[in-house]
Amino acid sequence: MTLRPPRIAVSEVTDPDELRRARERDGQFDRNLAWFRPRAAEIYAVHRGKHLCVSGQELFSGDSPGEVLGRARAAHPEDEGRFILYVPKEALERISAARRAVVSLS
Repeated sequence: MTLRPPRIAVSEVTDPDELRRARERDGQFDRNLAWFRPRAAEIYAVHRGKHLCVSGQELFSGDSPGEVLGRARAAHPEDEGRFILYVPKEALERISAARRAVVSLS
């Protein structure tokens, strides 16, 4: 089996209506995230093992991503800046790392 690199298409969006809609989605996402952040510790403590969706600055919790997304869309159909996450059952220490090129400064 030969693996082929994925095809990637890059295009510049210049349509003013599409750009306006993208800015609106970004604003909705930013508001949802700003609502979530100060409540995150409490939300994580209460909703272990659940899927979450934040939409319209409101939390939806359930057993599957489809369930929470459906309820969020029904409650806030205008909000396209929603986001979904899963809260692991156990609180664990996690390490996040990003691969980066190292450059010598000398």
